Amino acid sequence: MGNESRRLLLLLIFLLTVQLRVISVIGICEHSFNDGNKLYNFSLASPLPKFPHGILSEDGFYKVAGNETVLWFQLCGGMLFNHDPPRCAQCSECGGPSRCGTECSALAARNAGGYHVCSTLGHASSTNVSILDKQNPFKGVIVRMSSSGKDPSCSLSVSIICDSNGAQGPDSVEKLGTCDYATTLRHPSGCATIISIGGKGFGWFGTLLIIIICLFGAYLLAGTVYRYFFLGVHGIEVIPNLDLWASLPHRTQIFFSSLVRQFSGPSTSHRNSYSPVNS
Repeated sequence: MGNESRRLLLLLIFLLTVQLRVISVIGICEHSFNDGNKLYNFSLASPLPKFPHGILSEDGFYKVAGNETVLWFQLCGGMLFNHDPPRCAQCSECGGPSRCGTECSALAARNAGGYHVCSTLGHASSTNVSILDKQNPFKGVIVRMSSSGKDPSCSLSVSIICDSNGAQGPDSVEKLGTCDYATTLRHPSGCATIISIGGKGFGWFGTLLIIIICLFGAYLLAGTVYRYFFLGVHGIEVIPNLDLWASLPHRTQIFFSSLVRQFSGPSTSHRNSYSPVNS
């Protein structure tokens, strides 16, 4: 039983870690734009029917070449390489020569004397999302990443054009400065959704309700883990305060019944019991 408990604890820790990583990935690629009575929401990392990872490349990275430069980058997260990794003589701040590209989100490689010299362009923590055209929010967004380490300050700006028909690109590289690059791709994740019109959003009550639900879920999870691993409770009894939750339907029924009796006045049977007797 001890080994089983340890395995379940490790599984719980793993699931919580994955959940936190998913939340962090989604968080850095969220952007909202308020245009009068409309609120445009962009959630680049949210799954879509044909793109379960949202804007994130399923290969683990995007690659594009142009202007004697090769760019590797990933949006809303770090790069992963199962094939075609960068091979650079220098790769400081991004994994070093043996693991080049694994510790940053954007990398530029320039050919110098027959071998590639790489510069880190950005990290996931530096990701910034802004609207592409404030006059036309549906057009898309710009994702900008930057890096400021030993090398000169570098950056990569990726314009994500809204295209509900599918994904295209990136196809070209534009050099904006000494170590600043830009590219463009088309993707359904770049399309905005309107989550509030004319102030008909969640409001303070909806936000409060969501917070209460989240706190209740955290309470149930923490109580269940404590009772299972520390008190040795198993089965359905592992749920904290089970008797209280089981009695809620009956308590609710009694509460509403009392309200109905209070507002409807004396019942018909009660009135008839005091009706005058015919002589």
